[in-house]
Amino acid sequence: MVSKGWVQGVALVMLFGFFVMGLLALRTYTDSMPQPDRVVDAQGEVVFTGEDITSGQQIFLRRGLQQYGSVMGHGGYLGPDYTADYLRRSATYVLDQLEGAGEQDPQGALVEMMRTNRYDEATGTLELTDLQVQAFEEVQQHYADYFGSSTTQYGLIPDAITDPEDIRQLTSFFAWTAWASAAERPGHDYSYTNNWPAEPLVDNGPTADILVWSGLSLVALLAGTGALFAIYGRWSRSIGWHSAETRTLAFKQPGEVAVTPAQRATAWFFFVVALLFLAQALLGGAVEHYRADLSSFFGIDLAQILPFNLARTWHVQLALLWTAASFLGAGIFIAPYISGREPRNQHWLAYGLLGAVALVIVGSFAGEAMSIFGVELAKGSPLWDMQWEYLDLPKVWQGLLTVGMFLWIAIIFRAIRTRLRTENRGNMPWLFFYSGLAIPGFYAVGLLAGTQTHLTVAEFWRFWVVHLWVEDFLELFTTVMVAYIFVMLGVVRHRIAMQIIFLDVILYSAGGVLGTMHHLYFSGTPVEHMALGAFFSALEVIPLTFLTIEAWSFLQLGSRQESRSSAPFPHRWAVMFLVAVGFWNFLGAGVFGFLINLPIISYYQIGTALTANHAHGAMMGVYGMMGVGLALFALRYLIPPARWPDRLAKLSFWSLNIGLAWMVFATLLPLGVIQLWYSVNDGYFEARELNFITRPGNAVLEWLRMPGDLIFIIGGVLPFLWITWLGVRHRIRSTSLEIPVEQLFVEEQPVGPGGTGTGRGSA
Repeated sequence: MVSKGWVQGVALVMLFGFFVMGLLALRTYTDSMPQPDRVVDAQGEVVFTGEDITSGQQIFLRRGLQQYGSVMGHGGYLGPDYTADYLRRSATYVLDQLEGAGEQDPQGALVEMMRTNRYDEATGTLELTDLQVQAFEEVQQHYADYFGSSTTQYGLIPDAITDPEDIRQLTSFFAWTAWASAAERPGHDYSYTNNWPAEPLVDNGPTADILVWSGLSLVALLAGTGALFAIYGRWSRSIGWHSAETRTLAFKQPGEVAVTPAQRATAWFFFVVALLFLAQALLGGAVEHYRADLSSFFGIDLAQILPFNLARTWHVQLALLWTAASFLGAGIFIAPYISGREPRNQHWLAYGLLGAVALVIVGSFAGEAMSIFGVELAKGSPLWDMQWEYLDLPKVWQGLLTVGMFLWIAIIFRAIRTRLRTENRGNMPWLFFYSGLAIPGFYAVGLLAGTQTHLTVAEFWRFWVVHLWVEDFLELFTTVMVAYIFVMLGVVRHRIAMQIIFLDVILYSAGGVLGTMHHLYFSGTPVEHMALGAFFSALEVIPLTFLTIEAWSFLQLGSRQESRSSAPFPHRWAVMFLVAVGFWNFLGAGVFGFLINLPIISYYQIGTALTANHAHGAMMGVYGMMGVGLALFALRYLIPPARWPDRLAKLSFWSLNIGLAWMVFATLLPLGVIQLWYSVNDGYFEARELNFITRPGNAVLEWLRMPGDLIFIIGGVLPFLWITWLGVRHRIRSTSLEIPVEQLFVEEQPVGPGGTGTGRGSA
């Protein structure tokens, strides 16, 4: 139904993007920062080994420290970045010793010592100077005191890590990352991390590549945006949300639409989604309170039972889980409308999937708690041992979640296979299936990032999930779902919807696939990762600009169709949530994302509140609003019309959007700008210190977020939860396994003089 040019365009963009990603994967494995087999002193005595580094990395992950602080910029934002922390502490110790020994140029000697690369690739041996070894012992004692604190003063459980061997291995891991951040890459005058972090003591500053590619990415953005407006001006009547037809529609009203057993089962999906959403929001409030008042939660020592790293682990995991669960439920709900029929016993598969998701959530959360609290049973166990940030689920539960998502797409395929047999593989039913298949397919890539995997390699695969899965292929599924909903409502024709899908795939993937590398600027990868990541991540803003322009067409199109309908439009607030998706896509993902993606900005801000600002605006603003919108669309047909709480849907919409805007504009954005200024002016180490976050002035900004959080939870989440409960409590009975294909409307004949129009379409 669309020209071959659209299909060829998508194929070309995908082939180019993933071919280059394959080359970058090869370079990641072959030319990333080396992990030595042995680290020795000047006399050849072993200080620590490669196994110690790997074990330290596992301790860092197992005890939830990546959800507390960060390494190489990636992780939590309360604790320090341990790469920068170790580098500063070790450099300060060495400088003090050099000054005490009467060194004529102690600063110059320090720089030469730290930047000289003494790694022997042939033997896998890294040699440290005697002063570097002494610094290792000194910093090791600091971490023993820090993680062994008998109080909750740092937001961690008391006596979090007290085993001397664990402390030594953990320090080994930090020391290795700090060495790679200062030692010069062979053949270059910058370190393995492109001179990150900014640290004047070791002469770490922005490289020429950081500055040049920041400038070129701005040029790419300006040129791409100009090209977009030129193309849109020329072909605006051929692309985007529009309708050349002037059909007169009568929207089918809730209560008139047949509901299948599996569709009825999705009411439980959305109720679970709302419960998970509420839990995530409450945990987010606890996480934020740690930043406002580290020592006490309104008089309660919360860290005894819910330390910061556990609260943030669950908060981040739930953000992914409740939105994904909403997408799963919406997919099951829409599938019968695509095929016109539902296989027998499909609802039991839906209930089974929901039970499997609940089991994964309970099991993984138990494992994460056991791991963070240091339960011996969890140590090294694939069932309980925590993993990388965003992929925190222990390996068994991560695998089961992947299997569950493949089970979901199998349920979808079972529902629409009769329709697929009769359709061209480029038509909408197949696009729906392909976009759904990409969800488990790209999430499964995260299985390649194990706790023993080399840090840089693990970051490469981890961000396939964080970026490609979330920001590209969930975005694709979102586009297909929205387009299909509008087709079913008769607002647009198939051809227009398919053009929108293909256009969005091209625009998103052109920048989104290679733009993944903007997460790896300073993770020990070769410089081409930064070059391509900077250039193509700038292009990611272009489709978001297009979506903002098209939002007006989207609203006008729906408004025109509603005005021509003889029956009221039943999905006002579901569509409003979809409009909010467009707004936050541009602001949260586009503006806030581009703000931190320029290499020169990222160099100073990575791991600050600006990162959290982008994460909240993009994740909640886009996928959260979409998850709620899809739930309301389905629930509108599941809740009897007399019980539909339209005012609660309105309250939830405005409260969620106002609350989210309050979070970012009252706290996250201003605090992030202040933190960026301190990083540039005083140093990255200073900007990431716990003392900086808990300063009285910054604490005031953190407290200013509370009204927004209350609006968000009380006015936004709770009404949504009540609506989903109505869906469970009063859901209408399933009436049929056969329903009209893609028709939630009746097309009416024009009204003649003195007469009434006649309807066309199935009831």
